[in-house]
Amino acid sequence: VQLQASGGGLVQTGGSLRLSCAASGRTVGSYSLGWFRQAPGKEREFAAGISWSGARTEYADSVKGRFTISRDNAKNTVYLQMNSLKPEDTAVYYCAADSFLLTRRRDRMDYWGKGTLVTVSS
Repeated sequence: VQLQASGGGLVQTGGSLRLSCAASGRTVGSYSLGWFRQAPGKEREFAAGISWSGARTEYADSVKGRFTISRDNAKNTVYLQMNSLKPEDTAVYYCAADSFLLTRRRDRMDYWGKGTLVTVSS
């Protein structure tokens, strides 16, 4: 499975961005999908995740109420809608796929995409 994230960029505080992650190589309809992020000098951390059916989602406390994860299995794509962005959201955002259950643990992810940089200016 190859994952390609896109949609990052520079936005002002309070603005919005929508990240996309397209999968290729095989269908990810049976995979849980997640978004992780890594700020400069910090470890990669979980941001949001969605189960294979889309019925269950999880969010880090820091993004809950502002970010929304969704997926379109017909398009083999997962999205992250980010609203009310803050400077502390600045990071490289990575999408990942897990062949088992929805999890926040990055060591459980089977596939990773290259990241897309989100910069939020104050």
